[in-house]
Amino acid sequence: MVGSQVDRLASIEARQGRIIDAVTEFGDRHPHTAQVWGALSLDFTGIAFAGLFFCWSLTPSLLPRDWLFQGLVGGINVAIGYGVGCAVGWVGNRLLARRPWWPPPLPVLRAIKVAVPVAVVLASLVALVFASRQQRQLAALMNAEGTTTSGYLRTLALAAAVALTLIATWRGLRELAGIVAWQLVRRLRMPPGAARSLGALLVVLVVFMLIDGVLARGAYAGLNWVFGIQNDETRPGVTQPLVPEKSGSPESFAAWDTLGYQGRDFVGRGLDAAELTAINGAPAREPIRVYSGFETADTPEARADVVIDELERTDAFDREVLVIIPTTGTGWVNPTAAMMMELVHNGDVALVAWQYSYMPSWISFLADREKAAAAGDMLIDRVYNRWLAQSAEHRPKLYVYGESLGTQSGEGAFDTVAAIRDTVDGVLWVGPPNSNRLWRQLVDRRDPGTTEVEPVYADGLVVRFADDRESIGEPDTPWLFPRILYLQHASDPVVWWSPDLIFSRPDWLSEPPGPDRLPQMRWFPFVTFWQVSADLTNAAGVPDGHGHNYGTTVLDGWIAVTAPAGWTEADTERVRFALTVIDDLQGPEK
Repeated sequence: MVGSQVDRLASIEARQGRIIDAVTEFGDRHPHTAQVWGALSLDFTGIAFAGLFFCWSLTPSLLPRDWLFQGLVGGINVAIGYGVGCAVGWVGNRLLARRPWWPPPLPVLRAIKVAVPVAVVLASLVALVFASRQQRQLAALMNAEGTTTSGYLRTLALAAAVALTLIATWRGLRELAGIVAWQLVRRLRMPPGAARSLGALLVVLVVFMLIDGVLARGAYAGLNWVFGIQNDETRPGVTQPLVPEKSGSPESFAAWDTLGYQGRDFVGRGLDAAELTAINGAPAREPIRVYSGFETADTPEARADVVIDELERTDAFDREVLVIIPTTGTGWVNPTAAMMMELVHNGDVALVAWQYSYMPSWISFLADREKAAAAGDMLIDRVYNRWLAQSAEHRPKLYVYGESLGTQSGEGAFDTVAAIRDTVDGVLWVGPPNSNRLWRQLVDRRDPGTTEVEPVYADGLVVRFADDRESIGEPDTPWLFPRILYLQHASDPVVWWSPDLIFSRPDWLSEPPGPDRLPQMRWFPFVTFWQVSADLTNAAGVPDGHGHNYGTTVLDGWIAVTAPAGWTEADTERVRFALTVIDDLQGPEK
């Protein structure tokens, strides 16, 4: 028995020796070819895990994905899976190194290395067919156009290209770390083990500093320049307002050419008193729209001074309603929401907003969230303090409206629900990002038995969460004024995206799905994070009522928060119809 084991070990050592000699001889004869083959060869355990991660990435997420988005998501996850597989293979080899049956005979090893890639490709093709079917089901759930099976098969080629690029980049960094380690051994006589560790650490630090410092700041500066150029443009058809109730008019303290692209769009559009009168059938006032652009003054404090001066100049504090609108990064205000407020209050309303950055919302969310919160805090604080100076009997109702990153900016002014109720007469927040501090606290403290997608907080007494117009009235319990309402879709990636998706499953993926999410969506480490990240890029590219597109549900939310005197369901439908007609007339360039 012992002799047979000794013979077996000797045979293994001899075979390994022959393999090493053959590889060494090949490398000596063809050094460049050996290097190329080493660079191109892939670990078969890594390939197996890469295939698993790719199939996971094909499972449905929040929004329908076409083959291009799926290819990018799949490629990233293939690269991650390959890295995980290589690590597992390395650990496995270490654990099995002393087993008499390891490594397996060379023919078996060759068969495995052929069978694994073939099985991965076949499994991926089958998974793609099923995935295309699920993508069509998800698209039908949102009344959107679905993909085709033949078109979806292109995903595999794109995913492979993306994954190979990422793997090649990693290998290049690994080779660089080896070069650094060799130089440490050669020049400083450092022990090889310590040199390898230090070399890897140095490369990681350099790459981190390049990304976090030079590249990130350079990219930010470049993007700031690019979007700064766009900020100087004006949307076709938008002209300078001539009525004094608008910032940018000849009487305004905020010059037209300083308001920026979104600011000029905000004050240059909307309905005038005559149009409001025609729609509502009652004499209307000329709505007030106050705005301060990023270039209106040199500092945030000076821009806030302009806002207050504009509010006083236009007699905004004598209106029935004053609405503070913390904006997204570029200063964008939802034009449908702005017109909705003016229609509901028949022009007896003042809307105030400002711009604090050139960056679009998604860049500000990643790189400038603190700036957004600080901007919202300053805007609300300054307007509120001036509002307090007005005599109580002549103060307008004071509301806050925010959408997307604007909700994060607006939340920056309040620490608690009590602070909101002590400051304003109501809040409507639409599509809040998952990182919103106050929103997160309320959802985490939801009533037992309610879900993260459809939470109920304190029996809905003050704060409510709604997915559509019907759920605004839920639960059927008293709702006290001032009211706070969050509109959030179960399919909105802005609401559900979080870095925590990398390693932990959120409650919303453990609970029953919302009304427009497929129950087949599952959480997988790494994979789900990149799926929802890809959904972010198309968050508003789906029909109204889904994703980050809230449509006229905002109208129902506004009516619920403000409760206008004498308002009826017929009034709501009249305004909804008017908004739909205006939206159709404006076309895609809204």
